[in-house]
Amino acid sequence: MPDLDDVRRTANRLPGSEERATTGGAAWFVRNKLYAWECHPWPSIPDDVREIIAAELVVGVKVADPVDAFALREMAPDVFLDQTTRWGEPKVAFRMAGIEPDHLAELVTEAWRVQAPKYLRRELFGDES
Repeated sequence: MPDLDDVRRTANRLPGSEERATTGGAAWFVRNKLYAWECHPWPSIPDDVREIIAAELVVGVKVADPVDAFALREMAPDVFLDQTTRWGEPKVAFRMAGIEPDHLAELVTEAWRVQAPKYLRRELFGDES
């Protein structure tokens, strides 16, 4: 089962990525834009989702479009949680216990790509604009 060290290893390979400790746990930023974070059971989160987050490790990531988050939730509803809050949309939260390491690396890298400026994306991916 992947853990925060797996998120950390992926994030450390991404240009401009920075880990910060927040009141909710670990969080990763690129150029001061949040792209991945350890979820915390805040009171503003719906009760059913808050219970899951309180009981196990859940990570959230930014996604390019709300449709992407919907597709992930539809693909694996036992892994990808319903909406946590409306803040910071679009995003998706997932149970780390249900994620394969390769998929975790893909989710974190894509979240970084969504938030990273073009010059950093070019540094990692080449000619991408």
